[in-house]
Amino acid sequence: MKQEKTQVAIVGGGLTGLSAAVFLAARGVRATLLERHPDTSTHPKARAINPRTMELYRAVGMEERVRAGRSPISGNTDLVHVETLAGKERVRMPNASPEDIGRISPTQWTLIDQNQLEPILRERAVEAGADVRFHTRVDAVEEDADGVLLRTTDLGGGESAELRAAHVVAADGSRSPVREMLSIGSHGRGTLTELVSFFFEADLEQALRGRRIIAAYVNNPEVRGTIIPIDNDRRWVINVSFFPERGESADDFTEERCAELVRAAVGVPGLPLKIESVAMPAWDISARVADAFATRRVFVAGDAAHVMPPTGAFGASTGIQDAYNLAWKLALVLEGKAGPRLLETYGAERGPVAEETVRQAMLRFAVREGRQFRDVADELLDETTMTFGYCYPTGAVVAEGDAPEGLIEDPEHPSGRPGARAPHVPLRGARGTLSTIDLFGDGFVLLADSAGGRWAEAADRAARELGLTLAVHTIGPGGELADEEGWFRQRYGLAAGGAALVRPDGFVCWRATTGRPGEERDEVALALRRVLARD
Repeated sequence: MKQEKTQVAIVGGGLTGLSAAVFLAARGVRATLLERHPDTSTHPKARAINPRTMELYRAVGMEERVRAGRSPISGNTDLVHVETLAGKERVRMPNASPEDIGRISPTQWTLIDQNQLEPILRERAVEAGADVRFHTRVDAVEEDADGVLLRTTDLGGGESAELRAAHVVAADGSRSPVREMLSIGSHGRGTLTELVSFFFEADLEQALRGRRIIAAYVNNPEVRGTIIPIDNDRRWVINVSFFPERGESADDFTEERCAELVRAAVGVPGLPLKIESVAMPAWDISARVADAFATRRVFVAGDAAHVMPPTGAFGASTGIQDAYNLAWKLALVLEGKAGPRLLETYGAERGPVAEETVRQAMLRFAVREGRQFRDVADELLDETTMTFGYCYPTGAVVAEGDAPEGLIEDPEHPSGRPGARAPHVPLRGARGTLSTIDLFGDGFVLLADSAGGRWAEAADRAARELGLTLAVHTIGPGGELADEEGWFRQRYGLAAGGAALVRPDGFVCWRATTGRPGEERDEVALALRRVLARD
């Protein structure tokens, strides 16, 4: 049997797996992606990528390419809960304006359908050097002390093969076969509802009443489901719940029955429409989190690690952020620049984020199922906070104080503390305007207040000692970059001469809140040793 070798094998070619291939290949890691389906998705599925995830695509030079493929509904803004589309609106979910987000990030939400984004990611992964193999099934995964052996089958030709990898990223969906092979359990509510989806054509202009919907969640005695625009004109998809415990099944959805359900959801009896197809397989909405995010050498990510209701546009972005968190850590461990224990921080960081994200999606799902918005409002975190405000109280950070700080902070008033996302600050340099966000992505970055401190010398010493890429940028009067808004010290929690060390994924991992003349020499190297598990 043929056996090949790779550094990282990625199982699953959806948004998380393909993004992992892009992020790893961009860091020079030999990555091989295996996907059992013959091609990328043909269904819109996930339709929104949040601004934090767009920052990650920006870091690998993909922001404009992703935006160029955006959906026809990219200008839509409304998420509404209704009895019928033409009838009473129960609640409209709040969302942040571009101006609000502009104070927090240099990028914005991007509405792009999954079947549009996946081919873009696949093309970019191949360009960057990843080996992408569709129509390939993983039959077995065997770990040992030195790596992982995957037994595979080429579903096109039937040939069996073996692939040896140092590490594996399992991004193979909510029913992850790899997770099952490794006996990783999960916890949570489990299956919430069974659904079917079907496309239809109709003129809904009158029922919409000028609203530009991303989705309309319908709940009435005849139908419970979601109406979603495809072309923002006449083509739509509707996801409809059915209830096996009542004797219902996917076979009940004949063309005639589907037409009845569309009219009941729209609220216009006799609505002229055309059902395109009723052949799509049934699926489910679930809420689960994996009991563990890793074994010795296998890491679960995306829906394999956490599955949540599609309310809030959290699922795809959370998985892509998993992939980025893993990519920089795997790259440094494989290069010998970080200790293996760095990889243990993946679950410590991403697990709590997954738990809270699933909880927030469930609160939104409760409103969809008929609960009053006021009943969940006190627990509900807004989209902007969920997008930018999550932190890593423990993990690859040098915490301040004895007790870890909280998981969530207000991104409008960032702390700049270790474990938090490094805040956006608009800057001006020799080449024009930019954001602090634009400085992150390649390696570690030290942002130093220009008022004092010998941080450049300390960073150079640390970089040479540890064999790392470490860029230094001085910000403020007389520094390399001008802080025209006067935000830098405030947002990073620094006094004169202070500095913040930022990881490749744009999270602060250590800071010196004030300049301490003479102590800088060893502080940066010591912090990096702790973050990289080289102590």
